[in-house]
Amino acid sequence: MSRTPANSVSAPADDPRPWWRFKMMWLVVGGPLVVVAASFATLTLALKNPDPVIQTAEHVSADQAANAPAMQGRNHAATGGVK
Repeated sequence: MSRTPANSVSAPADDPRPWWRFKMMWLVVGGPLVVVAASFATLTLALKNPDPVIQTAEHVSADQAANAPAMQGRNHAATGGVK
């Protein structure tokens, strides 16, 4: 003889509530919806504010030549080596 535990919580099969009234449904669907919305916000930011293009040595102006040691140091710190 099988009995269900007294602390078992489940909605009866004849529950008249519509699907959007169940809190568990919002936990299951809400998480992925938040991630999709955040990805579109990130895409919008990336398209509106692109990173600047770093010039190569042959296209360097006088102002950029003065920043060369700083750029080399930044690149060294980011990659862990000097090319």
